[in-house]
Amino acid sequence: MKGISIKALALSTALVLTGMASAQENPMVGGAPMFANRNIVENAVNSADHTTLVAAVQAAGLVETLQGVGPFTVFAPVNAAFGRLPAGTVDTLLQPANRGQLTSVLTYHVVPGRLSGSDLLRRARAGGSQARLTTVQGGTLTVVPSGRGVAVVDAQGNRSVVTIATVNQSNGVIHVVNRVLIPG
Repeated sequence: MKGISIKALALSTALVLTGMASAQENPMVGGAPMFANRNIVENAVNSADHTTLVAAVQAAGLVETLQGVGPFTVFAPVNAAFGRLPAGTVDTLLQPANRGQLTSVLTYHVVPGRLSGSDLLRRARAGGSQARLTTVQGGTLTVVPSGRGVAVVDAQGNRSVVTIATVNQSNGVIHVVNRVLIPG
């Protein structure tokens, strides 16, 4: 009897751990599962929390870039983050005449390479509680420990907390953030 119950316990533990790993592989973001075998754009378009970001990426003409090989680390602001910007900012940035400025803001949220949440935290701790990252835009972001995770500080000193870390994509990783990062 003991052998059977230990085997049953081992089997049930293995099933639970497999289920947990599966859930982490395809975390829910904006009410939709994020599949590690899809690219950044393929996943982002399904997130109800990222409709403003997706519209901005489309307006800036960055869809093909973010569907590319990468790898990219993207700090993806939620809709509410765009809502925190001064009134009219998003509408102004989405105008065709402001495409360059929109592209600058969006590419400031992208870092070359694949950096997980633990990579970011490890870099911050190794750097004396902060790590500097160079963005695709050419600016610098600073990563600092925040609670049990990390926050990203932009050139203006605004702090954006990573609310969902390490959402793996086929061409990189997304970290969901609660503020839009503004380049210098």
